[in-house]
Amino acid sequence: MLNYNDTRSLGDVHESIDATQKQRGWKKVLAFFGPAYLVSVGYMDPGNWATDLQGGAKFGYQLIWVLLMSNLMALLLQSLSARLGIVRRKDLAQANREMYPPIVNFCLYILAELAIAACDLAEVLGMALGIQLLTGLPLVFGVSVTVLDTFLLFYLQKKGMRAMEAFIIVLVLIIGISFMIEIFFSKPHIGEIAKGLIPSSLNNESLYIAVGIIGATVMPHNLYLHSALVQTRKISSDEKGIRKAIRYNIFDSTIALNAAFFVNAGILILAASVFFYNGQSSVARIEDAHKLLQPMLGSSLAPILFAVALIASGQSSTITGTLAGQVVMEGYLHLRINPWLRRLLTRLLAIIPAVIVILIYGESEIDNMLVFSQVLLSLQLGFAIIPLIHFVSDKTTMGKFAIGIITKLAAWIIAAILIFLNVRLVAGEIIDTLKQSNNILLIAVCAIATLAFIVLFLIMTFYPFYSKRKRSEADSIHGATPQLSHLTVDPFKKIAVALDFKNLDEKLIAHALNQGSKQSTYLLVHVVETVSAGFSGNATDDDETRADMKRLQALAVQLDTMGYKAKTKLGYKNRVTEIVRIVKEFEADILVMGAHRHTGIKDIVYGETVNQVRHKLPIPVLIVS
Repeated sequence: MLNYNDTRSLGDVHESIDATQKQRGWKKVLAFFGPAYLVSVGYMDPGNWATDLQGGAKFGYQLIWVLLMSNLMALLLQSLSARLGIVRRKDLAQANREMYPPIVNFCLYILAELAIAACDLAEVLGMALGIQLLTGLPLVFGVSVTVLDTFLLFYLQKKGMRAMEAFIIVLVLIIGISFMIEIFFSKPHIGEIAKGLIPSSLNNESLYIAVGIIGATVMPHNLYLHSALVQTRKISSDEKGIRKAIRYNIFDSTIALNAAFFVNAGILILAASVFFYNGQSSVARIEDAHKLLQPMLGSSLAPILFAVALIASGQSSTITGTLAGQVVMEGYLHLRINPWLRRLLTRLLAIIPAVIVILIYGESEIDNMLVFSQVLLSLQLGFAIIPLIHFVSDKTTMGKFAIGIITKLAAWIIAAILIFLNVRLVAGEIIDTLKQSNNILLIAVCAIATLAFIVLFLIMTFYPFYSKRKRSEADSIHGATPQLSHLTVDPFKKIAVALDFKNLDEKLIAHALNQGSKQSTYLLVHVVETVSAGFSGNATDDDETRADMKRLQALAVQLDTMGYKAKTKLGYKNRVTEIVRIVKEFEADILVMGAHRHTGIKDIVYGETVNQVRHKLPIPVLIVS
């Protein structure tokens, strides 16, 4: 059962790994290692494959410096995300909810969900492509099969955080080893690779791919995720314990993200060596790359490794996407649903557009969708990075652990670069679109959307500087602790009791009497759910209805004999609707009803009366089990 009052980030695994125990050597370090590996898989997902393959095939080694720059950006930003989670014990979504007004938070939530949806779209398409390349099955079938990974995630979550981290590391090793072997086959030009590390100018086409690479590398939902994952470690709350956790998590991030960089560089180098330098610069699709690997490398193993690594990258990143979605939803909305249900919904939202595009435009558009999904990710970056920088710079909440001037300057420079590239790209795309269209409605929509983004961006950026909101670490989630000065409640004068005519009825009446006095009026309610009641409503006059009314009246007579004022009322057909209607008509001060104590399938069969009734009534509802 989910704890809806649990406001901890990823409450099911919060502090589930004890890093406070005294360990020696590597064991002390390994207690903190793990979160960054779950984050790093997002840096080598199928979206990265699409952008890296296109970058290498079209521009050779020219864009390696973009990968390196993206990796350095990611390393700094992920370390800031980890710092936020370690010091404040809250994730980025929770910190945003605390800082910004509700309307801003809602917009940030929608943007975060769009980023997760874009990421999941890339994972769906990538896994489906891998399945197709390995087995020859149609792409639509592969897309449909990807929904089954929901059950794998559910199984891993039951096994615990360490099992999930181990599974991810195995998949990362599969990807890394596959590309090491393929690079060995391709025999790249070392000198040209070194030249690719030097920044060079970008034209419109290479800028689009470069922004896609940045979006695929510095993924916005990973910033939310990392700030939550570090809280799976139980650490000492003193200064020494926090500093140790920050230090070891930086090591963790450095190793994991550099591994991701080498995988991405390996994909780009492979594409450049095999395609660009062999006159195949038109290769932009993952399927084409797969087909050409065997004849150009002279090895039948290369395309198999390529497909296996693609499936592994999609499967690994799908797990982190689900966890990020859970963090975002719980942090912004304080809404917690079963992780497997969240996963299923997210996956279905990704599958639907993928299937539609495949059916309408064919499989040739898949790679374009992959790159477009990564550009969408990049467009969300500013809305995750800027709040993060604000939070880790705030000495009021971070104390001694607020970042210094140099780190802060580097973080703002990174944010400025990303925003500049995104604005340049989006502005170019909008201008080109408007030049080709005289549609006034399209122009108006673009103008309104642009204005809305600018306003949201300005509010998000400058609000923390001018906000006078009082924030307390102890009360940040629920606001300031109220002064208990109004603890008197007027006696209940009208008390409704929903009876089921079972053994619990006497207990229900007893609790109802305990809520009032002999001056109160008690309404005994029962809903008739016979077939005839469903058709005839209050005109029903069958044997069961008569027996139910007689029973209610008998109970009321007994209460009258004891000195209580009791009335009776029958409802018909629908329990929830009738109980709510009768209680409102009676103008009751409180409702007393019983809990059936059934869940799951029984809820579907018998209905969730208690939950639905209590949400529809503005009065207290006493549930007697």
